[in-house]
Amino acid sequence: MNFSLVNSQLKILDEINRICRSHNYKIWLRGGWAIDFLLGKVTREHSDIDLVSLIQHRENIEKSMVNAGFEKKPVSLLQTDFQKNDLDVNFIFAKISNEGNVIANGFPDWEWHKDSLSEHKYQLNGISIAVLNPLQLLEEKKVYEKGTGRKLRPKDIESMKIIQDIIDSKN
Repeated sequence: MNFSLVNSQLKILDEINRICRSHNYKIWLRGGWAIDFLLGKVTREHSDIDLVSLIQHRENIEKSMVNAGFEKKPVSLLQTDFQKNDLDVNFIFAKISNEGNVIANGFPDWEWHKDSLSEHKYQLNGISIAVLNPLQLLEEKKVYEKGTGRKLRPKDIESMKIIQDIIDSKN
């Protein structure tokens, strides 16, 4: 494992977390780093950092990230991408309906689990951050192929097994 890369990514994640906390923007980890935070240890190298925030914070997060030296990549309805020190950071945005349902912006028919956006913080290397509920992480992997049109990668299949083990250990 490239510990220099891992440490660089954790440093950037800590920076993003501090930026968002200082402005009261709620964020949640998703993807590979979410799994590592749930486990409390780094399990593998990661190619990016995947995050979720609320749609009402999008414009302000974009400004804050650019002000902190992150390069903003072309924006789509679905997400905003940034890059810093050759590391990709991806934000998707969710909205809460009047009924309290969590919906991924741009996917009006994809309703998330009501407890997807837990306030519980997980710790890793001195960083404390919220993580998407494991049930939501698993569902995201299950709909990956349908949503992207691409086959599941071996790392996605392995992640699904790990997430299921996390879910099973909590029951």
